[in-house]
This record gives sequence, structure tokens and C-alpha cells, in this order.
Amino acid sequence: MRSIFILLAFFYCVLDGNAQLVNAPSGDNQICEVTQYLGSIANVSVKYSSPGVKGRSGKIWGSLVPWGMEANNIGSAKEIPWRAGANENTVITFSHDMMVNGNPIPAGKYGFHVIPQKDMPWTLIFNKTHSAWGSYSYDANDDVMRVEVQPTQGEFTEWLTYTFTDRKPESTVLELRWETLAIPMNIALPNSNAIYVSKFKEDLKGGKGFYWQNYVEAVNFCVSNNTHLDQALIWAESAISGTFIGQKNFTTLSAKASVLEKLGRTKDAENLMDEAIKHPTADVIQIHGYGRQLLNSGMKGKALTIFEYNYKHHGGDWPSPAGMVRGLSANGKYKEALEFAEKALLIAPDETNKTFLKTAIEKLKQGKDMN
Repeated sequence: MRSIFILLAFFYCVLDGNAQLVNAPSGDNQICEVTQYLGSIANVSVKYSSPGVKGRSGKIWGSLVPWGMEANNIGSAKEIPWRAGANENTVITFSHDMMVNGNPIPAGKYGFHVIPQKDMPWTLIFNKTHSAWGSYSYDANDDVMRVEVQPTQGEFTEWLTYTFTDRKPESTVLELRWETLAIPMNIALPNSNAIYVSKFKEDLKGGKGFYWQNYVEAVNFCVSNNTHLDQALIWAESAISGTFIGQKNFTTLSAKASVLEKLGRTKDAENLMDEAIKHPTADVIQIHGYGRQLLNSGMKGKALTIFEYNYKHHGGDWPSPAGMVRGLSANGKYKEALEFAEKALLIAPDETNKTFLKTAIEKLKQGKDMN
């Protein structure tokens, strides 16, 4: 009865929002909010009021929260689902179009409701109305989506809690946990690459578009994810020769070469990388990194050629002798590699590299590849 009086007071004592006093949450059901990002742009958030079990173990499901739709004698709806929390609507917000249990849902805010069922899958409801008090004015005509899930048994949770588990760059699981039940839903971000590329396009139209480094960053994203390569090639060219911003240097040339490689234009990519490593901006570390990249791709002969060029043109500066060790060893030239390893050990800049070289020396002495 006390809850009914509180609710009636709420309906009849409506004040102008700017004139209301700040009150404690009804029934001490604290307001909570949790947000999970999928990658660095898209996110899902849940805002809800959190009731406690308060000694009612065994009396939550099927009692305090009844099975099925509940008869309603307060608001406009004849039957209502559970509000999936307390007080005002539980609100789930999707920043972008997403998938819930494989079903598409548009970006936006939704009132979240649940129809619990004994020994059956539960129905999760996403409703257009997200500013109501509870489910008392629930209208099924405003449902945007319904999905069915099977609750699972879990550890005891005193306070009704929404939490994100199994977090991945493009998906997560949102769970409602209370007492000993967990109600999971799988949330996924489709076409995430397109979202990022769209954001890059938007950003590069503004102040960020005056820096060639940002074009290279966009290119690297596309190459790493093997997506929107035609657009990446346009950005790569802008980084090299764009009006006011373009700069021809090792970084911009190698970025374009990486796109050409992905597009299957291998010869063009090789020619551009040859230009990149011979460019005055190419330093010993950048060339060494390219050699390591070739080595990791199984191009042992080409890698050794790059390591030899680096050692010759940078006077043996670190890490060029270490590159010679790797390149010679990969090509089975263990005796020569051992000589360079002993030279490199003398100029190694830190203990990590010294330890690496000492281990390499032992392997090379045994006639083994140190890579």
C-alpha cells in the first residue's frame, strides 16, 4: 500500500520541473548509469533505478516480479511488463545502429521492459517511450523490438545491476543481474569499419584535415582492417601531395605503398618503398622496422637487402647491426650473423637488447637461426 500512495503522490503533485526540490530516490532505489564503448566511437548506456533484495530471497521472481504480464490498475495499460528496474523507465541508449541478439535496432533511446516467464525464455522489450514512470502507461504499439532470452543462474546479487561482460571491439554482452538470475543480451556493432571511415571523413573536413599525420592515421586504419582501400589511396595521396598539407617523406610514402600492396599492386608498392627508404627523411629505425616487416612476411632475401642498406647508409648506428644479425641468420648465414651479433652487443642501448643478443649469440654458435 505504501508504494501505491507514493505513486499517487507522484501523479497528483506534479510541479514545474524547475520548481521541484531534489528528493531522495523513491524507496531508496538508487539511480545508476553504466556505459560501454564498442571500439572508441560507438557506445551503449543503461540508466536505471536499482532496488535491493532486502532479505526477500526466494520471493523476487514470480512474486515481487510476477511471471508474465501483470494486471494494471493505475495507468492506461491493462496489462504491463516488468520495468526491469524501479521508479522511472529503465533507459537503454544506443549511439549507433546496432544488433541485439542478431536483430537490428536503430540508434536512439528506448524504454526497456521485460516479460519474465517461469521455465520459459523471457521477452526483452525495447519501447519508443523512454520517459515514463514504470510500465503503467506501456503501449505495445510503441515497441521497436522484442527478443527472447533464457535467463541463467549466477552468484547472488543484492542490488539489481546492469553490467557488461565479454567485451570485444565490436560486441559485448549486457546482463541484468538480480538475486541469483542473470538475463543476458548480445549487443554487436555492425559495419564498424564504415563508422570509423565516416568519422575520419568528417574530421578531415575540419581543422584535423590540415595535418598530413591525420591522413596517414586514416590510411593505416584502412590497411590494418582491409577496408575502404580506394578511399585510403585518396587519403595517402593527400598526405603526400595535398595542397598546403602534403609532405613527401618516409611515413607518407610508406603509407601509400601499404595501400598499393593491399590492392595487389605489388610492383608499384615495391617501387614506392624503395623511394621511401632512400628519402632523406628515412631514419635508421624506420628502415629497420621495414626490414623487420619483410622478415615477418617471409621475404627473407628482400629483408636482408634492406638491413644491408640500412647498415651501410647509417654508419652502423643502432639498431642497424641488430638488423644485420636478423637478416643474415634468417638466410642461414650464421657465421656472418655471429660477427654482427658480437659487434651489436658492444653498442646495445639497454639490458633488454643485450639479453636478446647474448641469446642470439648462443644460438648462432650452435648453428641455429636466432629469429
